[in-house]
Amino acid sequence: MQQEYMSNIKTMFEYYKHLGTETIQRIPEDKIHWQFNDDSNSVAIIVKHLWGNMLSRWTDFLTSDGEKTWRQRDQEFENDILDKKELLDKWNEGWNCLFHAIELANSEDLDTVVYIRNQGHSIIEAFQRQLGHYSYHIGQLVFLGKMIQAEKWVSLSIPKNASQQFNDKKFDQEKHRQHFTDEFINRNKS
Repeated sequence: MQQEYMSNIKTMFEYYKHLGTETIQRIPEDKIHWQFNDDSNSVAIIVKHLWGNMLSRWTDFLTSDGEKTWRQRDQEFENDILDKKELLDKWNEGWNCLFHAIELANSEDLDTVVYIRNQGHSIIEAFQRQLGHYSYHIGQLVFLGKMIQAEKWVSLSIPKNASQQFNDKKFDQEKHRQHFTDEFINRNKS
């Protein structure tokens, strides 16, 4: 059961990373700092926040608190990423830290307690907490991408007004086991 959980959580994180990466790639470099208003976050700010959170949560996560003393959370909301290359470097560094933690967790008892701001979590709870947090922000990225790209946006899931066609295709297939994310990730790679 532990291996199945770890495989599934890794797949879910890969899916959300994929959605974010596809969105970032579709946004022109001159729009990575665009904000709806002064109280909103840009794509660059969201990526910077995710990066800071991931490095803090997953660096030495089995032996140190997930809120590191070196983290500067308030600075994560400053719109100062210089360009898309820096944005993608931070994006990938954060995700690499997370995926390394998943590999470490595979050898541990998932009931092991880890801490975030002195609050104990099982390893499963820690991953679930962050899956919710990251999917929340990835949704914001996708929404910003849709706003920025407007009519140029191509859906990352089931396109608007294509649900019936999608369902017809699904029900034409034999019943089978497959992770639901596979078809979206593979479709968007082509």
